[in-house]
Amino acid sequence: MSRTFTLRGGTMHAEITERSAALRVLRHGERDLVPSWPADGPIPYYSGTLLAPWPNRIAGASYTFDGRTHRPVANEEDRGNALHGLVAGVDWEAVEWLAVEDEHGSVRLAHTITPSPGYPFTVALQVLYSLTPEGLTTTLTAENLGDGPAPYGCGPHPWLLAGERVEDYELHVPASRVLLVDDRLLPRSLEDVSGTPYDFTTARTVGDTAVDHAYTGLLADADGQVRVRVSGPDGGVEIRWDASVLPWVQVCTGTVLDFRGLAVEPMTCPPDAFNSGTDLIVLQPGDKVETSWTISPI
Repeated sequence: MSRTFTLRGGTMHAEITERSAALRVLRHGERDLVPSWPADGPIPYYSGTLLAPWPNRIAGASYTFDGRTHRPVANEEDRGNALHGLVAGVDWEAVEWLAVEDEHGSVRLAHTITPSPGYPFTVALQVLYSLTPEGLTTTLTAENLGDGPAPYGCGPHPWLLAGERVEDYELHVPASRVLLVDDRLLPRSLEDVSGTPYDFTTARTVGDTAVDHAYTGLLADADGQVRVRVSGPDGGVEIRWDASVLPWVQVCTGTVLDFRGLAVEPMTCPPDAFNSGTDLIVLQPGDKVETSWTISPI
């Protein structure tokens, strides 16, 4: 059975599991900032997992890279796509754990993606979760251990909690463009958010707006961080990151799902980047790339 690691920092409490290297619990005092799930049960809707070596979807579970066509498993069977990469359902290994009571704590986990028919590349991943009284910072590092270039993208999949009903949440997404999609949730056109139902550049209540879209043109605060915020009856939560490294964010209200929370997924690339090439990272042998994000109460 995979292990779970508890981190504490002031009034913050987090639990990280080796299964999927997932964030299973994040709590501020008595308030949950993300939905939790049973340690020995299924992980619902990728809650708290890491998405690599691609986030979101590969259309038709097929892509061509460096002159060769590859076909990963179509795990989004109803749409025929390859969804959310290869590491959300595997066990990672904890390689370092530090717990300092009431001050901070951290755990580092590792997993290596080995060649498969759908992704014939070797990429070593390490993730560091660090908890302080201010919030939980996650840092994901990828290194190409192979002898040829490898396509790569990543992101997290937290669901943020601010109450029971997402419809009652106030949402702020500081982004100027939204990627409109077809019925398979694949890219159709990149549009200015102004005049669309998906404009949350000024914080407003979600209401009956169903969102499952990627945004870009992210607007950073003075400290260089992009902040997506949700607030509601139970309080507020933000996730922040450097948009120069993670220039996209998927937002999903999940209103058709029987699940609490609103998903906010910073991403290095948009859906189907393995086919479009948009913001796709190509790791040369020995190359490393690091991404980081922080979840905090507000």
